[in-house]
Amino acid sequence: MRLTVNGEQHDLHSPPLTSLLTALREELDITSPKAGCHQGGCGACTVLVDGEARRSCLLPLAAVDGAAITTLEGLGAADDLSNVQAAFDEHYAAQCGFCTSGFIMAATALIDRTPKASREEILAGLSGHVCRCTGYIKIVSAVEAAVGSPA
Repeated sequence: MRLTVNGEQHDLHSPPLTSLLTALREELDITSPKAGCHQGGCGACTVLVDGEARRSCLLPLAAVDGAAITTLEGLGAADDLSNVQAAFDEHYAAQCGFCTSGFIMAATALIDRTPKASREEILAGLSGHVCRCTGYIKIVSAVEAAVGSPA
């Protein structure tokens, strides 16, 4: 299997039915996608596949062969955060951090698709993502701020 992950090409040696999540974490040492429920229900494993938010725990490598994968590590660096990453930082939208990368990836895909997303669109775009530490207020506020900021 060949993937482009965060702009870099990789030939993976995992079996074709290995989940993208497992290959990212175990073969490529990319740890931002988290292994939450392993059923696609929590969103902690969300990555971008050809620009679309997808649950990496549900995707076999065979289904993404040749795709461009973006993880949190591919959005920005500590000294050059993406607008969504910066908004999460500025609005204190992370508690323990386990779910944060999934929320950021979903928000990034939403803003790329709908640059002027309304609050209702933001809520819909983040639905299915679970945070057990917070009431989502700071997360939604961060995404609203990112919608209003330049890319």
